[in-house]
Amino acid sequence: MYPINSPTAWVGHFVVDPTGPYRILAGITAPFAHQQAAVPGMDHQDLLQEISDYCRKTGLAESTFGRRAVNDGKLAARLRNGGRITTYTLDRIRSFMDDNHAEIANARPPIIDRQPPLRPLTPRPAPASTDERDPQRNFRFFDNRQKYLLFVNTCSEKWVVANRVALELGNIHPRPPAVRMFDAGVGDGTIMLRVLRAMHDRFPHMPFYIVGKEISLEDVRLALQKMSDRFCEHPATVLVLTNLAYADAPWLHVKSLNAASSLVWHEAALTGESAHAFEQQITDLVPFLSQNWKAGISGKTGNPVYERPVVLVLYRADHKFLLDPIIPRPGGTIANYDLVIASQPYRARAPLEFKAQRVLAPLAKALGPGGRLIAIHSHGNDPGMEIIQKVWPGDNPFVHDRHQLMKAVKHDLGQAARELNFNAYADNRSLFRYDMHTLPSEISESIGTSTLFAAWNAAIYVAQVEDDRLADVVSDGRYLDATREVLHERGGLWFYDESFVISRRRD
Repeated sequence: MYPINSPTAWVGHFVVDPTGPYRILAGITAPFAHQQAAVPGMDHQDLLQEISDYCRKTGLAESTFGRRAVNDGKLAARLRNGGRITTYTLDRIRSFMDDNHAEIANARPPIIDRQPPLRPLTPRPAPASTDERDPQRNFRFFDNRQKYLLFVNTCSEKWVVANRVALELGNIHPRPPAVRMFDAGVGDGTIMLRVLRAMHDRFPHMPFYIVGKEISLEDVRLALQKMSDRFCEHPATVLVLTNLAYADAPWLHVKSLNAASSLVWHEAALTGESAHAFEQQITDLVPFLSQNWKAGISGKTGNPVYERPVVLVLYRADHKFLLDPIIPRPGGTIANYDLVIASQPYRARAPLEFKAQRVLAPLAKALGPGGRLIAIHSHGNDPGMEIIQKVWPGDNPFVHDRHQLMKAVKHDLGQAARELNFNAYADNRSLFRYDMHTLPSEISESIGTSTLFAAWNAAIYVAQVEDDRLADVVSDGRYLDATREVLHERGGLWFYDESFVISRRRD
């Protein structure tokens, strides 16, 4: 054992000889004043930024960087949670980055380009954010039907997201009696449709239990129109659509006694064997949906809320005997999902606590053993945000990244978080790109008005710009100038989404 006043450094609960190889010499149990002392003059955020930049350039995950640099895969997570390090550890981190410049030279190009300085046209500051805004303005931008449908049909986000979600099917381990999936925002049903196709390809003979949450009546109509082919190709399917809140929807159970008393539970057993027959019966549900699937605006949050809770259960009548163990019944059912999809489930500008407590934490609790929750939201730092910055300099709707969200979810779950794995991944795996569809001839010296309108709509849709902020901008035409300039500079328009995975450990 070295004497305390020797040049030996104390790191954590171990004595380390800085003059020799990095090895543990003796364990200690009593803390010392200089143990894990904060490094003088060092800002942890600056160090985290250095590590993040290095990982982005080399394609390393932060956990891999920590293991290779200081033999601690949780280094970045500890720093992000307020942990402190010694000068010795800091020197090892800096030495690792300095000694491995070759990795940066040989690494794949970063997925996000460094953007050139933006040149705003007519500087007009974004309106100051206040806690008390008009609820009608604080609405979910993606519930605006015209802008939503134009975006869906001109950009590739839906099928790119579906392809990303389908990759998780190789990591799930379904258990009898069914493969269980929850979609936390069905939208027009494109993502669900594509994922169900991938599920059938991977699990062709397993029954499916699919639950989708959607509060928009129009989205439910669009989604149901796409489902008739699914019942034909994969007859052992139970499809459930509901407008319940995130805390209730996975279990199909309303906690509020007042809301439970008005719950509408409708079960439809589809007859026939053809997609045409199923489509006709699904179309016959439109009057039921119009009468019951109604939503209003919350005076407290400005978000849409249901007037009456509804659960709609669909399955093939000729497979009812096989599906009986998984057909849900009123009064609640088990969750235990193998896959949970949370694609754009919250407003980008929503408070961090709301995203964690009201959306992600309940979905994480609904995972079964080995289940995986994949969350996806807009990332920014793309040509779409260049358009926004030219019109509203300094505006940034993407205020929370995946690291902040996972930290908040861990805090909200408390002890329950110990049963989960939180996977942020490196940027080259977490971030992915999707594009606006254009013909090569459309991006030329003269860009057509329809292309400009589609690009502008996509930019303000992704950035979730409220209608009240658009009135002054569209009156003078400068938004088209900004859009045209970016399309010329970039040769097109694309966006980045960010993803992360929360998984439950297998028994």
